[in-house]
Amino acid sequence: MEKSFWNIYKVFFKMGLLLLGGGYVILPLLQSELIDKRSWIDNDELCEYYALSQSLPGLIAANVSIFTGFKLSRYLGAIAALVGLITPAFLSIVIIASILEQLVRNSYIHSIFIGVGVGVVILLYLAVKEMWGRSVVDKFTWGIFLYALVLSVLKISPVFIILTSILFGIIYGIMKTKSERSN
Repeated sequence: MEKSFWNIYKVFFKMGLLLLGGGYVILPLLQSELIDKRSWIDNDELCEYYALSQSLPGLIAANVSIFTGFKLSRYLGAIAALVGLITPAFLSIVIIASILEQLVRNSYIHSIFIGVGVGVVILLYLAVKEMWGRSVVDKFTWGIFLYALVLSVLKISPVFIILTSILFGIIYGIMKTKSERSN
C-alpha cells in the first residue's frame, strides 16, 4: 500500500476506531497494521517510537502516531496519522455528548464498558509482553527495571523515575563507550 496522506489517514483512522483504553493498547494495533500487514516500519522502530512517546508530554498513542507518520511521509504523514487516530474519538465524543443523559441510565451500556475493560486488560498484557522482550535484555536493563519498580511501589513520582532512568542510561552509555574504546 502506498504511503500517501489518504492511506496513512485510513490506517490510523482504523486504529483510532479500535483504540479503547489509552496509549498502551496501541502497541499491538501498530504492530499488526504497520509491521505485519504493511511493513511500513520494523519492530525496533516501533519500540523506539513507543519508548520516546512515553517520555514526552501528551498522549502516548498520539505521539507514536506522529513519529510513525513522520517516518512514512514527513510532516504530511505526521498530520495524517494524528488526525486519522483522533477522528474516531472526536466523533464519538460529539455523538456521545449529544445522548449522554440516556446513556448514563442504560444498563446495557454499562455492561458494554465492563466488557471493553476486560479487552483493554488483554491488550495491556500484549503491549507489556512485546516491550519486555526488546527492553529488558541484560543486567543493566534488569537493574533499571527493578529500580523503577521499587520506586513506583514506593509511590515516587513517575517524572523522577523517568528522568533518573534517562540519566543512568546516559551514564551507562558513556561508560560502555569508554570501555569499548580502551579495549
